[in-house]
Amino acid sequence: MTEYKNPALTVDTIIIDNNKIVLIKRLNEPYKDYWAIPGGFVEYGEKVEDAAIREAKEETGLDIELTKLVGVYSDPERDPRGHTVTVAFTAKIIGGCLNSDSDAKDAKFVNITELDKINLAFDHKNILEDSNLQ
Repeated sequence: MTEYKNPALTVDTIIIDNNKIVLIKRLNEPYKDYWAIPGGFVEYGEKVEDAAIREAKEETGLDIELTKLVGVYSDPERDPRGHTVTVAFTAKIIGGCLNSDSDAKDAKFVNITELDKINLAFDHKNILEDSNLQ
C-alpha cells in the first residue's frame, strides 16, 4: 500500500486598523521571538475562514471580520517544520482588546510604513507585499 504525505493547512490574517496592522511575537520555534502575522493551523472539519477568526482571537484577543482573500502560499520551504500551505486574509477589528495569548509572546500595532524595518517570520513579508497595504 502506498503511503501518502500531504501538506498541512494553515491561515494567516493581516488585521488592519487605520494605517496599522497587528503583529505577534512568536513564543515557540520555528522563528521564536520573530514578529509574525497572526495565524496557525486549520483544525480538521474547520473552514479556513473560521480558523482565521479563531487564530486571531487566540493570539491577539481581537474579534475580527475577514475583508479580503490575499492569496494562497504553498512553497514547500515556507515552514521549516514541513510543507505547509497557508491561506492569507485581511481583516478589520470588530471587538476585543489587543493582548498576546496562546503561542504569542507579545502583540502590537505596527504602522504600515514601519514594516520594512521588521524581520518577519516565514514568508510573511511576501504576504504583506501582496496585500497592497502601502
